[in-house]
Amino acid sequence: MDNKILRKLFLGFIHIHILHHAKQESIYGSWMLEELREHGYKLSPGSLYPILHKMEEDQLLEKEEKLVDGKIRKYYHTTVKGNEILQEAREKAYELFKEIK
Repeated sequence: MDNKILRKLFLGFIHIHILHHAKQESIYGSWMLEELREHGYKLSPGSLYPILHKMEEDQLLEKEEKLVDGKIRKYYHTTVKGNEILQEAREKAYELFKEIK
C-alpha cells in the first residue's frame, strides 16, 4: 500500500487525537508519541513537534513550560478554539464512521 497516501489520510486523525488528549489533560511531546504509537501511528519526533508547533500557531493549543528534572518540558492543552474544532471534528468523524461502517 502507498504509505504517502495513508500518511496524508492519517494526519487528520493524528490532529484529532492530539486535540482529544490535550483537552483531557496537558500533554507533552514524548508522551504523545507513545500514545500515538499505541494506536499504530509511526511518527518520529521530527514529525510530531512541527505538528504541535503548527497547532499552537493556529491557536488550537497553548503551551506552558515547566521545569521537570532540571529540564524545561513543554506541555500543551487545548484552547477554546481547539475545543470547538475538536467538537466539530468529532461530529464529522462520527458521521463518516457511521457511513463507512
